[in-house]
Amino acid sequence: MIGKLTWIIPDGFLQPKSTGDQISHEAVCVLNLTDEPADIHLTLYFEDREPMNQFFSECGPNRTHHIRLDKIRDKNGNEIPRGVPYAIKVDSNVPIIVQHSRLDTSQEALALFTTMGYAAN
Repeated sequence: MIGKLTWIIPDGFLQPKSTGDQISHEAVCVLNLTDEPADIHLTLYFEDREPMNQFFSECGPNRTHHIRLDKIRDKNGNEIPRGVPYAIKVDSNVPIIVQHSRLDTSQEALALFTTMGYAAN
């Protein structure tokens, strides 16, 4: 089986400022190479507050899914705070591959980066 059940993304930060037509955002990019839907649970960890652990998404079998972190809401309707550093733990019921991307449009010369998550198990 290709993929892992738990992934860690240690560096998260939703830029509060955007310029131009594009919105600053991050995404948890998921690839599910199994024949079953992936039930995805995100837990966010902060420097100075309790974790947020009620974020859920799904990635279909043999599909990719980009979870926009500026758009996702937890079960109570809470957003991920902007301008606050965080880390993410991604859990799935089936093995998945996880990549993290960030688009920062706070300046005219925007920045885009992407990195693979750390596969914990």
